[in-house]
Formats: sequence, structure tokens, C-alpha cells
Amino acid sequence: MARGGMGNIQQLMQQAQRMQQQMAQKQAELAEKTVTAQSGGGMVTATVNGAHELLELSIDPDVIDPEDKEMLEDMVVAAVNQAMQQAEENEATKLEKMLDTCRRARFDCLVILGGNGTHKTANLLSEHGIPVVTLPKTIDNDLWGTQVTFGFQSAMNIAVEVIDSIHSTAFSHSRVFIVEIMGHKAGWLTLHAGIASGADVIVIPEIPYDARAIAAAIQQRARGGKLFSIVAVAEGAISREEAAMSKKDFKAARAAMPYPSISYRLADELQKITSQEIRVTIPGHFQRGGAPCAADRLLCTRLGVAAAELIREGKFGNMVAVQNDRIVPVPLKEVAGRLKTVPVDGELVRAARELGLCMGD
Repeated sequence: MARGGMGNIQQLMQQAQRMQQQMAQKQAELAEKTVTAQSGGGMVTATVNGAHELLELSIDPDVIDPEDKEMLEDMVVAAVNQAMQQAEENEATKLEKMLDTCRRARFDCLVILGGNGTHKTANLLSEHGIPVVTLPKTIDNDLWGTQVTFGFQSAMNIAVEVIDSIHSTAFSHSRVFIVEIMGHKAGWLTLHAGIASGADVIVIPEIPYDARAIAAAIQQRARGGKLFSIVAVAEGAISREEAAMSKKDFKAARAAMPYPSISYRLADELQKITSQEIRVTIPGHFQRGGAPCAADRLLCTRLGVAAAELIREGKFGNMVAVQNDRIVPVPLKEVAGRLKTVPVDGELVRAARELGLCMGD
């Protein structure tokens, strides 16, 4: 067995071990283990931590002798979970470097886990002949083609716990609290967490908000003897005025905004209208950390098994997805570049309104 080959293999395995330090990486590892177990006994899984390592990875196929290839059972599965925009090279150069790395490493398959940006990259690699199977991993749940992504449930549980914990202080001090939830372009996390935790107002990017409408909802609660309110706001929330702007004007307005986030601006707007004390809580990256919940662990296992089956059958160029509670393959070309947003007339939004929640409009 070539000593250089084993050294390269050990380096790749050390990269895999480092992924255990964060929740998303733990989830990726769980799905990856399932793929490994299902694809053939004794297979060694090598992990490439992100597209930037595909760009930079130095592998000389000549040092991996046939014995090593036999030991690897002709399958190297790489988990790629970071967006390719981290590199400084232009798009064409980045793609060529990744393709070159894949070809020199002689990867038999890439198992790629991630969200929208990752799936764009995966589709590019697939279109250029790289065997790819992907799994949907993002707390935003905004990946087109799948009912749910893993990471979403865990993040929602944390957001719900934060809002639940805020309730007692909001009630005892008769205050209005704004809790900012992650979700830049889609409001799935804020909508689910807001309903589940009993928030009084939910503001998501898909429904541009009117500060006066939110203030009216808060004042109506106060007149009914409820002197506190909790407003769940997605980090990507926009006002009605901003929704009418061009993309260029919107970017300029946000760049000039003297607030650290949209929640602080909304707090200022509401305080001026209601004269009530407004506090802002931002759990931020706490929503991305910690141990994955049981539901996500089970989902990872189901998706991992399905991914292994696709690999075994040679059905590359697909994402394993959840549709109607069943695991199905979805072509990458249908997923790449498409965003799944909250339907403004969908069941959950209608349910929230029926419960008397203000949706910001």
C-alpha cells in the first residue's frame, strides 16, 4: 500500500472529524454515515469540508495505488456544505478548479449537503459530468422541491424556546418584545416558530409590513387588558415602502439605515407610535447551534438511506427530497436557482390570521 496514498486518506479523514464541532456538521455527519453504511460494507468515507476545499485540495492520483482503491471500494463520498462564493476567483475559474480537483481525485461520487447556494454549485458540477447526489440541509427551509430540510426543525425548536422564555418577562414588565428570527429571503422559520410559541405579531419577508398596522394590533391588545405583546420578526422583513423600491434603491436605503438590524428600526417606529417600551431580542446564531433534535436526526437517516440507494443505482444528478411525507429524487436542474417562499395565502398564514395574529399588514 502506498505510504503517500494513506497520508492523503488520513488527511481527508481528519477533515471529516473536524465537522463534528457544530450542529449542522453533526447533521451532515449523520446523513453521511447512513450513506456510507448503505453503499457497501467496509467503505471509507472522505469528507471535503466545503467548496473552498474542492478549490484548494491537492491530490495526486498517482500516489493512490490499486490496493488503496480496493480498500476504498471504488467509492469516495465527499460532503460539500459551504457556498462557492467564499473563493476570490471569478465564477468560471472557481468551477474549473473544482472540476479539476474532482477529476484528479477520481471521485466516484460527491454527496453534497446544503441549501440554495450549495445546490447551484452541485448542479454546475453535475452538468459538467461529475456524479452528484445531494441532501437538503438548511435551517431556512427555503430549498425548492422538498417539503422540509434538515436543520429546520432544530432551529425552530430553539426559536420557540427563546420566545417562550421571553413571555414571562414581557408579561411581568408589561413590555413589547421583538424577537428577530433567522430567515433572510423566506419566512418559514419565523412563521412556524411564531405560531408555535404564541407570538402576537409575525412579520415575514413575503408580507411587507406596515408599522401602523402592527402598532394598531399592539394597542388593541392593550385596550383588552393585555399590556404586553411579542412580535416575531424575520431578519429579512421589509416594509411596504421598501417593497415598492427598485433593487438598487432598496440596497442603498438599507446601507444608509442607522440601525444594526430591521428589528431595531421597527422597535423605533413602534415606540414612536405607541409610546410603549419596546425591547429587542436577537438569538442569532444560537438557532444554528447545539445538538440536532430527534426529528432532524430521523430525517437525516431517511434521506441518507435514500441517497445511498441512488448512488448504488447510479442515479446521479438528483437531490433526495421529502414530498407528501415520502422520500423522492428530484433532478438538480429543477432545484438550482429556485427559492421556496411562504405562500401568502397558504394554510399556515390563513391559520395565523384565523387565530387573531397580526401578520404585519
